[in-house]
Amino acid sequence: MLARLAAREERVSRSDDELLLRAQRLTGRYLSEYTRTAVPASVRWVTNQSGRWGSCTPADRTIRISHRIQEMPDWVIDYVLLHELAHLVVPSHNARFWELVGRYPKAERARGTWRASRPPRAWSSVTRRARRDAYPRAGD
Repeated sequence: MLARLAAREERVSRSDDELLLRAQRLTGRYLSEYTRTAVPASVRWVTNQSGRWGSCTPADRTIRISHRIQEMPDWVIDYVLLHELAHLVVPSHNARFWELVGRYPKAERARGTWRASRPPRAWSSVTRRARRDAYPRAGD
């Protein structure tokens, strides 16, 4: 029990510097031929992403990772980082992008975790409909 609590505390206290080091390690391991391209200017935890696990701005080479995944297993965080690093090489979600992301051995498992953490699509459309009904646009 104490070991689990200590491991959780270690995950929660992850720093931006650690994220940058992880990103560099992942680039070297899975994107080694892109060591000039897949190098972020910064990688940081953010608290303003409620619907995404991560985001990337290729123009300024910044990667932001949602604080909501700080407590998730390392392999999930590594997947999200690699996903965003791949955007530094390929900005879109085309076949080449997914080939790069697919180099991570736990990619499918991490995607399954992501899918399981999201509300069902039907729930999302109900929420959108409720918002639309509560805040009608002029002329509706």
